[in-house]
Amino acid sequence: MAEITAALVKDLREKSGVGMMDCKKALTENNGDIDAAMDWLRTKGLSKAAKKADRIAAEGLVVVATRVDGAGMTAAAVEVNAETDFVARNDLFQALARNAGQAALSNETVEGVTAAVQDELTNLVATIGENMVVRRMARHSVSQGVVATYIHNAVAPDLGRIAVLVAIESAGDPDALKDVGRKVAMHVAATQPLSLSTDDLDPAAVEREKAIFTEQALESGKPAQVVEKMVEGRIRKFFEEVVLLKQAFVMNPDQTIEQLIADTAKTLGTPVAIKAFTRLALGEGVEKKQDDFAAEVASMTGAV
Repeated sequence: MAEITAALVKDLREKSGVGMMDCKKALTENNGDIDAAMDWLRTKGLSKAAKKADRIAAEGLVVVATRVDGAGMTAAAVEVNAETDFVARNDLFQALARNAGQAALSNETVEGVTAAVQDELTNLVATIGENMVVRRMARHSVSQGVVATYIHNAVAPDLGRIAVLVAIESAGDPDALKDVGRKVAMHVAATQPLSLSTDDLDPAAVEREKAIFTEQALESGKPAQVVEKMVEGRIRKFFEEVVLLKQAFVMNPDQTIEQLIADTAKTLGTPVAIKAFTRLALGEGVEKKQDDFAAEVASMTGAV
């Protein structure tokens, strides 16, 4: 029997788009013959997965996963896409998403997470008949404190359409930190802040806003020093809208997130700081195909 080498398996995988275990089995069943193995995969319906890779996948699920160990607390969020929202209700797809979440706790890149679930992903594509992809991930850790998680529009525990992570560093009571962290995470889900602090905000975005505000202020015909004050006020307002710590807390608009954290530190008697946050919304930034249903029906019926 021909030796099934790693190079042979890799070659078949690249040609078929099928997972390594299935490629190895196909080669074993066909004595190392690549062409025969390809036919074997086609017969099993597995090689169809490769043909779906160019189809737009903007539906699916986001998932969160958490780990607590001697090094502290880590939480991850992963977006796993499919072509239709129907797939999100499939138990096998939900299991794939959860496995991707667990993999993200130990992997720093999307490529690493994808590799960890590649065989499961490929087999599910072949089974369900839709393109699927691990699109993006985020992970935060604290040695002391909590990484709070929140899922919005949940379809099952830890699975939904918006995932938020909020890393809070503190030696304070973990339950109290978890409670405030979840509230901040819910706030992030609702307000979509662009950065944690003003220092983290993209300088190009700030300059773009300044340019717009300056032009608007100059049109008022006011003196230069007045225009400068107007621009400063509008930039301050811009920060209040897009910077998490400067935003008014949705559960108490009279209090900013910065004040909420300061009050929490005072109550717990120890420093409290938000170190990072991430918000992943399903399909965000994916250009979705817009179907013309009337034109589709017309083409099927032969109407012009």
